[in-house]
Amino acid sequence: MPYPIVHFEIPADDVARAQKFYKQAFGWKISDPWKMNYFLVETRKPGEDGINGGLMQRKMPGQPFMNYINVKSVDAALARVIKAGGTICMPKMEIGQGMGWIAAFQDTEGNLMGFHQPGKAAPKKAAKKPAKKK
Repeated sequence: MPYPIVHFEIPADDVARAQKFYKQAFGWKISDPWKMNYFLVETRKPGEDGINGGLMQRKMPGQPFMNYINVKSVDAALARVIKAGGTICMPKMEIGQGMGWIAAFQDTEGNLMGFHQPGKAAPKKAAKKPAKKK
């Protein structure tokens, strides 16, 4: 499928309480690997079906659970949303540490969804070749 859901976000009024709930109820692993108060929620092990997501402090009253759709271009995806009758709720914005760009839209039924455009992977450093023995 060309537009898979690749990430979810759970907004929480009490992040510690939400972490405890999801760990206890489902055994999900929740951590803050980027040290930016955005918690990685791992619902599966590598190679298993499903997606992982994030947990964060709710930023506005009524902020809903959010799913993100993977796209090659946020700009092109937003243009398709407008053409189909949707509205843009959050314009394209870059997210930290080379993770790409996101935007949010509302469909014709009032549902909120997001787009994620992956960032370019950081170039790998070339491994040093061992010095030749003389």
